[in-house]
Amino acid sequence: FKWPRLFSGSNSHRFFARIGSSIGGKPPATKKVEHYSVQKVTGDGRCLFRALVKGMAFNKGVSLSTREERDDADELRMAVKEIICDSGEDRRQYEEALVAITIDVSLKRYCQR
Repeated sequence: FKWPRLFSGSNSHRFFARIGSSIGGKPPATKKVEHYSVQKVTGDGRCLFRALVKGMAFNKGVSLSTREERDDADELRMAVKEIICDSGEDRRQYEEALVAITIDVSLKRYCQR
């Protein structure tokens, strides 16, 4: 398994948030988010992955060109496909995602797309 270019190497710190300790009794993940924004995402069959890539870049203040957004979304999509569709051993680690995926379509059909 190989992580997409966007998430590997020296650039990975740009996209992933670090979660600190839960000082004060509340876990950091439950803290109130102070700023919201709506970002348009091209609906082209890779829109979920575009949204993830675009959101991570936006949160880090990184601008992506349309081509970079598309390419990074495709890389992320292929990385997910490798885990979900190609490796039964790895797939078991993501049972909750499998439930969400297979609500509307069988796993076999999802992986053929």
